[in-house]
Order: sequence, then structure tokens, then C-alpha cells
Amino acid sequence: MYAGQIIQYIVYGLPGIPMHWTTEITHVQEPNYFVDEQRFGPYSLWHHQHHFKEVAGGVEMVDEVNYAIPLGIIGRLAHAIFVGRAVNRIFDHRYKVLEEYFKK
Repeated sequence: MYAGQIIQYIVYGLPGIPMHWTTEITHVQEPNYFVDEQRFGPYSLWHHQHHFKEVAGGVEMVDEVNYAIPLGIIGRLAHAIFVGRAVNRIFDHRYKVLEEYFKK
């Protein structure tokens, strides 16, 4: 991972509807944190900080995500109905995968 790295994804915000998403790694300070920001995609703003801290028995990982939805009141309604929950599911899933991986 390095500052300037571009990552392209296909995400499914709604079942069966693919959305292309491009993020850039904008900051890397190993081993403390890195930041990714959306360049193209479903959000009008996506700024995601990943922080790592050594703790007894392992590493603590903390995410700080700031994002905004386009389309004004329609976007706010979509956020209330499903986007907010979808973002939470992303991080819940990652937590479960990491927990399972590091149990080994």
C-alpha cells in the first residue's frame, strides 16, 4: 500500500445493481494509519481513516469514516432507509472476518 494507489471496486448498494467505485490511498504512515478517499463512486464524499495501535495481546484497529450522500433530500431519505445500514454492514462483516482470521 502506498500514497497514490488507486483501487477499483464493484459494490452492490441495492441487490443486483452494481456500482463502480474508485478510491485512492491518500496517506500512509506505517504502522499507525492510512487513509482512503473516494475518487469516483456512489458518495459525494468518502474519507476513511484506518488507525492501528499496538495493545496487549495484539493490535487495535479503529475506523473513522466521513461520508455524504448525493441527491439532497432523496439521498437523506435513502440514507435513513438503507444506506446507513449498508455502511454499518460493511464494517460489521469486516470485523467478523478479521475476528475469525486472527483466532487461528
